[in-house]
Formats: sequence, structure tokens, C-alpha cells
Amino acid sequence: MSRNFRLRPLSGDGDSSREESRLIDRRDFLRYSFNTSAGGITLLSLGSIGFASLLMGQADSAGGDTAVRFWVPTGAEDTVWYGERHLEPMSYDAFVQAAISSNTGMAGAQGVWSGMPVNVVYVPHEENKNSAAATNKPRFQYLDGYSSGGKYVGSGFEVDEKAEYSALSIHDNLIIVFSRCPHLCCIPGWQLVANDYTNDSWEAGGTESGGNKLFCICHSSRFDPTAIEKNSMGRGTPFNYIGIRKVGGPSPNGMPLVPFVLNGDMIEALPDFVDWYAYCA
Repeated sequence: MSRNFRLRPLSGDGDSSREESRLIDRRDFLRYSFNTSAGGITLLSLGSIGFASLLMGQADSAGGDTAVRFWVPTGAEDTVWYGERHLEPMSYDAFVQAAISSNTGMAGAQGVWSGMPVNVVYVPHEENKNSAAATNKPRFQYLDGYSSGGKYVGSGFEVDEKAEYSALSIHDNLIIVFSRCPHLCCIPGWQLVANDYTNDSWEAGGTESGGNKLFCICHSSRFDPTAIEKNSMGRGTPFNYIGIRKVGGPSPNGMPLVPFVLNGDMIEALPDFVDWYAYCA
């Protein structure tokens, strides 16, 4: 059975028949957004920012298209904790409940936000932030970021210190990561493969030590979702962004954060930094 979800039409389109969000099925989704073999985004002559704008969620009376939805990769239906929730809106309580059975109190899930791949990660930050750093007591860490050339870019503390990043301020023990690897634009996942980088463990410092990494199966880049840094990347003219740290593998940088709010129990992403998500165009 075909699985459908909504895309927002381009703004300014004069065709009234396109005023309503149109439904696309799973095959169209792969054609528009995921290119799992080459890891690229198909632009359809829209340009990178235009394409990213097309995929942004649009609020409606049900909150629908701004919702982040579970994405269950084919073959993982029986192995991930959210295996029966493909394309259902993510609820905050689902992550809280999943974290209860975790050794570290962390829980994560692959997701899709109006056509864009994301990972949502729950970390017991509030419970652990005031205790000394210790193995398997995870919290979000604000770290210094450096460009691939070694130049200091800025600090993760800027999410609380600079108004321009205030939408990314850590809250509710949760982050959303735009999941396209800056190496060759594949899609890293949360515990979709079993290895030392994905096991349920945690070490402080934003290093390769410990597990619970977002792992890119294409070329083995690893990203620490608890290590929040400011960094710089982009083909052509580089841009600064707030994201999670790359701790290993060929990726030159980490991946950007996506701001969000809780609408009751529903997790809804915000399009504050659309230009950050077009680097794979």
C-alpha cells in the first residue's frame, strides 16, 4: 500500500489548484528528496534554497505538516523501537518511554520533516547537567567548533548567548538534527547498525569514545548528538551554523540542528534556518 505525505507548494504560484498541499507517495519521496545510491538531492530546476523551501512544513489546523514523523527504513521494521510507527507524527512521550529501557537514558529515531531527513535524539540533560561528567550520564555539551582547515569558528554556547541562534536553545531534553552527511550527502541513522559507535553507551568530551553516535553506513562518518558546536561549512561560500560534532570518518564537519517546539505532545520543527539545509544541493 502506498504511503502518502504532504509537501508545501512553492509560494507565489498563481495556480489555485496548487494552493492545497499535494500528496506524494513513498516512491515520489525518494525521487524528490532521498537519493540513497548517490546521496544527492534532486533540484528540479528550483535551486537549492527553492528546493529546501518546497520541503518545509506548513502549519494547518491539525498541525500536520510541521510535525516531525517517524521514518522506518525498509528492513528495520522489526529492529527499531518505533518500527510500527512509519510516518506517524512523533510524540515527545514516545521518546521518554523509549529512554526508560536504555542503559544511558537516551533514545533516538530516524525521522522525516516534510520530505527532509532528520534524527531526533532524547538525552537526559536536565537530570545529569549538574553532576560531574561520568560514563553513561549523558548531557548536552557546548563545545568549541573549528573549520575543516583548523580555524576557530565559535562556541556552542552561542545558542544561549546570541539572539540569532535563540530558536536553537536546548530544551525538553531533545534535539533535532538535519541528517545529511556533509561528506557525500548520505543519511546517517540512529542505531540502524550494530557496532562500537552505535551501542548504548556514552562518554563526555565529544570524542569517538562511547556509543550512541549517529553513524553513516555509506562511509562510516560518526557524529556525537550530545556535542553542540558552532562550525562552518558549505560548497561555494561557507556559512556558519550550530550543529553536532563530527567525531570520526571522512565527513569534514558535523550536521546542523533544526529548531523545534512542542505542540502539546507533538514535536514540530521550525523553518528558521532553511539555508542551512541546502548544502547537499
